[in-house]
Amino acid sequence: MFCFTDIQTYHGQLKTGATTCAQAVQFYLGQIKSQEDLNAYLEIFADEAILSANTLDAQRLEGKPMGPLHGVVVGIKDVISYKGHALSAASKMLENYTAMYSATAIERLLAAGAIIIGRQNCDEFAMGSSNENSAYGPVKNAANPSLVSGGSSGGSAVAVQANLCMVSLGSDTGGSVRQPADFCGVVGFKPSYGRISRYGLIAYASSFDQIGILSNNIADAALVLEVIAGADDFDSTVSAKMVPAYSQNIHAVESKKKIAYFKETLSHPGLDPEIKAQIENQIVQLRAAGHIVEALSFDLMNFIVPTYYVLTTAEASSNLSRFDGVRFGHRTTKKVDDLNALYTLSRSEGFGAEVQRRILLGSFVLSAGYFDAYFTKAQQVRQKLVEFTNQVFSQYDFIISPTVPTTAFKLGMQHQSATEIFLADIYTVYANLVGIPSISLPLYTHSNGMPFGLQVMSASFEEAALFSFSNSLMAA
Repeated sequence: MFCFTDIQTYHGQLKTGATTCAQAVQFYLGQIKSQEDLNAYLEIFADEAILSANTLDAQRLEGKPMGPLHGVVVGIKDVISYKGHALSAASKMLENYTAMYSATAIERLLAAGAIIIGRQNCDEFAMGSSNENSAYGPVKNAANPSLVSGGSSGGSAVAVQANLCMVSLGSDTGGSVRQPADFCGVVGFKPSYGRISRYGLIAYASSFDQIGILSNNIADAALVLEVIAGADDFDSTVSAKMVPAYSQNIHAVESKKKIAYFKETLSHPGLDPEIKAQIENQIVQLRAAGHIVEALSFDLMNFIVPTYYVLTTAEASSNLSRFDGVRFGHRTTKKVDDLNALYTLSRSEGFGAEVQRRILLGSFVLSAGYFDAYFTKAQQVRQKLVEFTNQVFSQYDFIISPTVPTTAFKLGMQHQSATEIFLADIYTVYANLVGIPSISLPLYTHSNGMPFGLQVMSASFEEAALFSFSNSLMAA
C-alpha cells in the first residue's frame, strides 16, 4: 500500500519503481473519498490528476529528468487562481466563476512536476479563524470532528493532517496558515512579505496577504518555497532577491542562537496554562542546549489585534468593492429599480455575514470623519512595530511564542463570542503587520489530546535560517 513520509523518500521510491505517480494519485483519491465528511475539499480534479500522473510516469520511464516536485500531490486553497477551474473563495459571490489565468505559484508548481488534486475549503474570502465562515460548510478537525480546523486555510491544514495530499498551498493574512496548522498538528509556514508572488491570489488585504505552505515536515515546506518563490513581472510587490536553495540547507550545523520572547505573550490572560507551561519548558530546553534565550518587553502587544483589524478591513473594503454583481460576481435575480438597489441586493446575497461585517468596519474606518482617528493611527502603530522589530532582529536571531492561545475549540463557539475568535489571532498577526517570515511547528500535545505548536519568527528574507533552526527543533 502507498505510504507517504516526505518528498525525498517518495522520489526515491519512484526512481526504484517501488511506486508510481498513478498509485499515489489513486491513494489520495481514495483517502479523500473515505473522509468526505471532513469537508476539506470543495472540488476534486480526479481525471486531470490521473492524466498528469500517467504522463509523468511515462516521462520517467523514457528517462526524462524528474522536476523538483515530480508527482507531488498538492491541494490548493480556494483563493488561488488555477486557469480553467472554479474559483469561489468559498463564497456565493463567486460560486459560478471560472479562473481565466493561473497564479504564478500554480504555474511554478506545474512546471516543477506537481499534480494538483483539488481546491480546498476555507473561510469566505479568507476571513475567519475557524473555517466556519465558508458558504459550503465548516471543515472538521480530523483529530476530533467536533472541533474546528482553524482558519482561514482550514481545508488546506486538514488535507495534510488527514493524509489527503502531500502538501497544501494556503494563504496567510494574519495567521491563516499558521493557526490551522497549530490546531491540526502540521507545519504551517508564512514567508516574508514579497517572497512569493501574489499574482493570482484573491486579495483580502493586499499589504498583508501571502501564499503559505502546509506540510508534514520542514524539508517539504522548504522545497515548495524554493520552487514557487522569486521575482515575477506580474506582481510589483514581489522581491527580486535571489531564492536560496532552502531544501539543501535545512540540515546545516546550527551554531548557538540568540532567541527572544516577549514577556507579554506568556502572561496574557487568555493563554491556556498547559500551552504556557510547554513554551516555558521549551525555553529551558533551548538554554540547556546552549542557546541564549532572553525575555523582552513588548509594550505594543495590546495594540496588535486592533491595528490589524483596522488596516485589513480597510483594505478589504477597497479590494472587495469590485464584486458588485455588474462586471462579475453574484447578481440578484430580484427585480430592482435602480443601480444602488442592484448593488445592495447582490452584495447582501453574495457575501456572508463575516465578510459583510469586515467590509462595513473597513468602510467606517476609511470614512471622512474617522480616517485620522482610526486608519492613520493604525498605520502609525504599524510603523512603530516595524521599527521595534528591526531593533529586535539587530540583536536576536529568532523570536518564539505560542502560535495560538488555546487548542482547537468546538464548532459553533464563534457564534457566542466573535471577540474571542478575533483574539485567537493575537500571536500570529504580528508577523503579517511587519512582513517577517513565521512558522508554526507541531511540537506538543495537550492533555485534551489535541496538538498545538510553537511559533518561530525571523528577520525578513531569513527563511533559510528559519527552516534550519525549525528543523533542529523538530528533530529534537
